[in-house]
Amino acid sequence: MSSDRVTAAVAAYQAAAAELLERSFEEFTHLELLELLGELETTAWQLPAVGHRVTARLQREASAVELGCKSLKSVMVQRLRISGKEAKRRLAEAKELGPRTALNGEPLEPLLAPTATAQSKGSIGPEHVTEIRSFLDKLPARVDPEVRELSEKTLVVVGSATGPEEVRKAAEKLAAAIDQDGPEPDDRDRARKRSMTIGPQQADGMSRITGLLDPEARATLEPGLAKLSAPGMCNPDDCEPRTSGTPSQEQIDSDTRNHGQRTHDALIALARTAMSSGELGQHNGLPVTVIVTTTLQDLEAARGSGVTGGGSLLPMADVIRMASHAHHYLAVFDKHTNEALYLGRTKRLASAAQRIVLHARDRGCTKPGCTVPGYGAQVHHTNGWAKNGQTNIDEVVFACGGDNRLAEEGWTVTVGPDGVQWIPPPPLDVGQARLNYLHHPERLLVDRGP
Repeated sequence: MSSDRVTAAVAAYQAAAAELLERSFEEFTHLELLELLGELETTAWQLPAVGHRVTARLQREASAVELGCKSLKSVMVQRLRISGKEAKRRLAEAKELGPRTALNGEPLEPLLAPTATAQSKGSIGPEHVTEIRSFLDKLPARVDPEVRELSEKTLVVVGSATGPEEVRKAAEKLAAAIDQDGPEPDDRDRARKRSMTIGPQQADGMSRITGLLDPEARATLEPGLAKLSAPGMCNPDDCEPRTSGTPSQEQIDSDTRNHGQRTHDALIALARTAMSSGELGQHNGLPVTVIVTTTLQDLEAARGSGVTGGGSLLPMADVIRMASHAHHYLAVFDKHTNEALYLGRTKRLASAAQRIVLHARDRGCTKPGCTVPGYGAQVHHTNGWAKNGQTNIDEVVFACGGDNRLAEEGWTVTVGPDGVQWIPPPPLDVGQARLNYLHHPERLLVDRGP
């Protein structure tokens, strides 16, 4: 980065860091080394406060599209080369710890002013901040604002003299003292807490589910699960699993699954019933159903895995079994060739067959850094439909809604032998990646030669 693109203070900091990197520190005593580590830690603790101020202004004023992305989170992921999770954390902290501005332009203190002030002084670090924010986030909405502020100040004082573990234990004591067993939680608390997350696939293909159901969600699921998770129902070990009616006594007696396993299989049956009913309609041009792509070679050998439209891996045994269900899509391609489909301008929207090809080829949004899988992607015309672009398979790509709109802001999207490339307009070109490897990690392992 050239000196004219940074402030003098940042340039001085970079120069000081470079000087420190040149030092050997061999002449320091052990106590002096510890003192140096303490000073370095204090400096490191202060730096996020600067980032909060910069990020807070970007949140107030900046247009993500003008910066070359669909959201400020994507801007940070691309420009700073950090994870989406880290970008989300920094944006959330900037909202609470960065300066604010009233509608009339009057400067306002941060939402968590005591925490922000202590961090800017280097009195507390990122781990302290995480504990304090976590405590405040878990407080019920009914807690008086003055009590919240007093609790925050107390934890800041504790953190200024101790470590994050002590802050966490102090927060637990405060939470008990505030009497969280008081009035019933209101709708705001339930709405804030409700969640359902399917975690990433583990090495064995399993995925962990975490979350909290609100009363309505639980009441809605209970009757269906009670029916379909009863002993003898929806048993995958049966030659003809019972998914309706009443299981026979033999089916009940031979069911060796525990309650958790029966509930798991009941969820599959519920989802399959919903998809086969046709009531879910379409999503991004295809019926709401399971889409799996694989190669002819792996299918014939009954090995490997297929890839779903959600980006997950499905073992070949499951692919073959699910292929018997007529309401699923199974797309099979040769490993070495890929037959293109051409429709010209006969249709504005890509056909169902073309969308399935895109599921196989792109697997998800093709914009570098985007994690949206095929189920959540739209079809983007690389040559522009408004400019007489063709609806041909080599002229359309997957893009999520935000990136689909972003592509019209001067970006060039091309389909080549290496994949789909996104080339930014010159003012936004800072050497960022052109290809999205998140949906094709195997391409990173290919030997590209010297």
